[in-house]
Amino acid sequence: MINNLFIFGTKNFNNSLNEIKEYLDFSLMYFDDKFFSKTILANVNVVLVDSEICSDSKVLNLINNINIIPLLLVEKSVVSNICKYSDRISSPFFLSDFNNKITNLITTTKFNQNSSIRIKNYIMDKNEKKLKKNNLSISVTEREIQLIELLYNEKKPLSKKIILKKVWNYSDDADTHTVETHIYRLRKRILSKFKDGNFIINFKTGYLV
Repeated sequence: MINNLFIFGTKNFNNSLNEIKEYLDFSLMYFDDKFFSKTILANVNVVLVDSEICSDSKVLNLINNINIIPLLLVEKSVVSNICKYSDRISSPFFLSDFNNKITNLITTTKFNQNSSIRIKNYIMDKNEKKLKKNNLSISVTEREIQLIELLYNEKKPLSKKIILKKVWNYSDDADTHTVETHIYRLRKRILSKFKDGNFIINFKTGYLV
């Protein structure tokens, strides 16, 4: 799979990249203010920013409004209007260092995206083992993460027996109080911290997030 770099750069910067593009592990897409829209960034893995172009207030505003996609800042000089960035590299640079920086940004971003799940108005961070909403959070166990993820992904109420089998790997005749106890404790913490009594909903046929 080819990774795409979107570049905000001066003419000289873009020309220098063109000279080495055959040695890069990525395809290059260049900023054009006549045709730019956020939809262009849909298939972009990393945004590359030439520090010298940050002196353009219009471009700076565009860069600072890019979310989700990591930004690698190439520093050539100190500028007064510095843009935001995820990582940076000084120019001139070794090609191996440049390729590694971008690869690491892509890998880290994909890992973080896979580790964070948006559930209703919450974020479940599987790395930190936390359920978050606004500036509040509670710690959750590995088993609670599996439980919440299962109930959310199924999109329909699940019986206690199914939950036992999928989360605890219990047989059909196992004691279902395990599920009730875990859900009761989890609901209690969520209610106490977030004042939300409807995160896990109870139906006749089972539980649903």
